[in-house]
Amino acid sequence: MRGSLYDFFANDHRRLEVLLDKATSAPNGYDMIAYGEFRSGLLRHIKMEETILLPAAQKARGGTPLEIAGKIRLDHGALTALMVPPPSRMVIGALRAILASHDLIEEQPAGMYDRLEELTGAELEVLVERARTTPDVPVHPHNDAPFILDATRRALDRAGYNLDDYT
Repeated sequence: MRGSLYDFFANDHRRLEVLLDKATSAPNGYDMIAYGEFRSGLLRHIKMEETILLPAAQKARGGTPLEIAGKIRLDHGALTALMVPPPSRMVIGALRAILASHDLIEEQPAGMYDRLEELTGAELEVLVERARTTPDVPVHPHNDAPFILDATRRALDRAGYNLDDYT
């Protein structure tokens, strides 16, 4: 049975999907207010997983990370890199593709959230409360310098994605 940790993080995924849909539904470009909320929310979500969930799982496993921790972290690096340039068709396409596979890894039966609920037991509600009270991540303005897309491309390459597939 899925519990409070699963519900909290899966609901946050749905909230982020709604914000991204709103940001990209503007008839002439992007709704930058919604996109800003999406950026802030995604970075906070990644922070919660990186600073609360993955360390809790590793601790519960006697110092051994979850088998999927490496993939999760590479995806987080790619998603974070995509938050730097301004939105474009390529950036949004990459975001949607990566989030679709990434969220599935976390939400599927026996995925990261289920594993965390199994491993953390009595500590589960403490983890959820820590996630609820996690402060926002400071978000800097977009950077459209030419080298930024090269750096973003490298981050996606490391995670197994090709940014040019989303043009």
